Amino acid sequence: MRNVHLLGVSALAIAIASPAFAQQSTAADNTSIDEIVVTATKREQTLQDVPISVAVTGQQTIERAQVRDLIDLQSVVPSLKVQQFNAAGQTNFVIRGFGNGNGNDGIESSVGIFIDGVYRSRSAAALDDLPEIERVEVLRGPQSTLFGKNVSAGAISIVTKKPQFEFGGKVEGTYGNYNTRQIKGTVTGPLSDTVAVRLSGSVNKRDGYFTNLTTGNDVNDRDRWSIRGDLLWEPTDKTSFRVIADYNKINETCCGVTSIFNGPATLAIGGILRKPISDTTKIFDRDVIFNTDPENKLSGKGLSGQLDHDFGIAKLTAITAYRNQKNASFQDIDFTGADISNNRTANTIKTFTQEIRLASSGEGPFNWLIGGFYQNEKLDTGRTITYGSDVRAFADALGGAVPAALLGALPATLRPALTGRSNIYALEFLQSLVTPSIRPGSTYFQAGQGLNDYYTMKQDSYSLFSQFDYKVTEKLTLTGGLAYMNDTKKARSNVVMNDPFSALNLGAVPQFTALGLPGNIYSALGALQFFYGNDPTHGPVNYPNANESGQLKGDKVTYAVRAAYDFGAINAYASYSTGWKAGAFNLSSDSRPPNANGVGRSAQPENVDVYELGVKASFPGGYANVALFKQSIKGFQSNAFTGLGYSLVNAGEESVKGFEVDSAWRPVQWLNLAASVTYLDPKYDSFTGAACVTFDTVRCPVDPTTGRRPNFRNLTGDTPAGIAKWSFSTSATINHDISENWNGYARVEYDHSSKVQLTETVSPTLASYDTNIVNASLGIINKPRQLEIGLWARNLTNDESLISAFPTVAQDGSYSGYPNAPRTYGVTVRKSF
Repeated sequence: MRNVHLLGVSALAIAIASPAFAQQSTAADNTSIDEIVVTATKREQTLQDVPISVAVTGQQTIERAQVRDLIDLQSVVPSLKVQQFNAAGQTNFVIRGFGNGNGNDGIESSVGIFIDGVYRSRSAAALDDLPEIERVEVLRGPQSTLFGKNVSAGAISIVTKKPQFEFGGKVEGTYGNYNTRQIKGTVTGPLSDTVAVRLSGSVNKRDGYFTNLTTGNDVNDRDRWSIRGDLLWEPTDKTSFRVIADYNKINETCCGVTSIFNGPATLAIGGILRKPISDTTKIFDRDVIFNTDPENKLSGKGLSGQLDHDFGIAKLTAITAYRNQKNASFQDIDFTGADISNNRTANTIKTFTQEIRLASSGEGPFNWLIGGFYQNEKLDTGRTITYGSDVRAFADALGGAVPAALLGALPATLRPALTGRSNIYALEFLQSLVTPSIRPGSTYFQAGQGLNDYYTMKQDSYSLFSQFDYKVTEKLTLTGGLAYMNDTKKARSNVVMNDPFSALNLGAVPQFTALGLPGNIYSALGALQFFYGNDPTHGPVNYPNANESGQLKGDKVTYAVRAAYDFGAINAYASYSTGWKAGAFNLSSDSRPPNANGVGRSAQPENVDVYELGVKASFPGGYANVALFKQSIKGFQSNAFTGLGYSLVNAGEESVKGFEVDSAWRPVQWLNLAASVTYLDPKYDSFTGAACVTFDTVRCPVDPTTGRRPNFRNLTGDTPAGIAKWSFSTSATINHDISENWNGYARVEYDHSSKVQLTETVSPTLASYDTNIVNASLGIINKPRQLEIGLWARNLTNDESLISAFPTVAQDGSYSGYPNAPRTYGVTVRKSF
């Protein structure tokens, strides 16, 4: 008899609704909720017994709620926030307010993503790229002592169904508004008595819900497909081997960005240049202004193998995986109808991982798990920013005309040549008198100038982890976990600046002093030095070099201790755990050598500690789980986008106090209710190196002699942006037997987040939003034919909010944002066999 090692929920717990509960009653009590088995501790335990804070979303919720990707998942897990900005390959995960890494390839996320046990360092795949999903577990708080990698804020574990030894499968088709067309299917069955296989694939297409008014084309469309092969070999009752190969591709016009405030620079584009700019009174019309359509192409492929063997006294698991992901995008980054600047980015990420663990299988009071994890990753990343054909007119407009006072100070022979000219032209003209190679009107701010900003990084990391459980009595269990982590990163930069204006030292122009003029008469034009203007060298310093090794090394021992007590209907636990995330490189042009003006090359590691108290209560027809916690991160790696690059610095300490409640109740057989609440009270205990911003004129005053602000401001004592105080989600599902063969259901869910400033680099008066999302579905099921037809809608009330916001590129005082998805709806037909 084959021994299929369950890594997922039991058969009765597959049909669960958010946060997780079964739809079928027992014979004894038609309102009871079946046990839900999870592997959050890398052992099979029920959700009520596992002594950590974990949220579970099952297959039925994913299907009926149309949870199409990890972004949708946050609607049923309020402590999880997922954001996607300017590229499909840039996804940011936040748990309990902590998480970073989006946009800057040198930073790994604080939330680890695991798909069938394989760590994904850069997650771009949607849930639709996977076959049938058993469940998604969201583990809150640091998980270093079991997962061993960058999980300092938490982990997301996605478990798919294994191949089956009975022939079967599922196919579904979806059509919806915005011309949504989706087909996905999976088929499984035996190849022999010991080998089973599963083949899956999906195609996902949709028109964009943004319109580029300049070109007339859609933006934010969907055009992606994926294939996956999964083979399971069970030569004996004690051994199984699983191999998974997958390939996915994305080719989309992404992503939609609109102006939320037009400052003087943007208004000059509309007024002086007479080019189209966004109407900031119509943010949620979802009309964008790009002179070219954005492009986003991504391909990913991977191969993994998992060996499980039961030695009797212990079970061995070994997972080996390799992934190769390529991402390329092109975008008009001034977000106007003018051709000012364009950005072409690309990266290639090759990752090899190996995990081995051994877990005891005895029935005694003492249980243990030991393991090791290794990762080797090679990253090539970079961007090319080029000026467009309108950049000179834009610079002339911002630089202004030559003032009369300056004309009066010049020799009379020079005045006619500069009267009515721009300050940029005057600068070139005066320099050309000494340096003939500088040509007035055609040296600075020319099409094709810009920056080549490229990096490579190699990473080797490993960890040894362990956990030990001792059942002191039938009621009391003590747990201890210990992990050692070691990480080495080697980075190399190849940055070439092709912008001669940014290379100028406007505080002491040598041609001016040669003419007997003050060398700093045009220092106020420093605001137009978009690259390295605030750096003493006025240009990149590539590394490694004589003073910089281009290498980061770090290691750390983390641990967790926990006591759990079974009171019967109530289980309680108290825990203290620590986490660690390795240091990070700033792979953007804002990166500076140590001790230079501007942000640093790198950030030091994050160190996390969490105190947590939890109670898990079961009652007739339901359960309620509560967790109270105090979590702090010392050295939080703040990664703020400042307009052209990223300000990567360590905050001294950021902390959050709060609680989480997950509950489910089945008052009658036909009604399932669920509710989850998260409360967070965050604070910067110490943060003196936050990026300076335009709107904070008190802490970031402009220097009138240079036109520049300080690089940093002090946010100590402030509330961190982007962390909603309250997050709440609830759902109700009604099931009804229409006839002997037909069953119907209706489901509605509500997701709320309280109003919060989205980011610290944009004024709270411009970018503070709450969310109130209503999703609904209605369907009928023919049980003998295993046929389901469902109508669904997401964001039914068309709630409007921004996902995030940022300072507009090269337009000081202007801000842009990412509007959320509008109402979407459609019909899905699903057939199982």
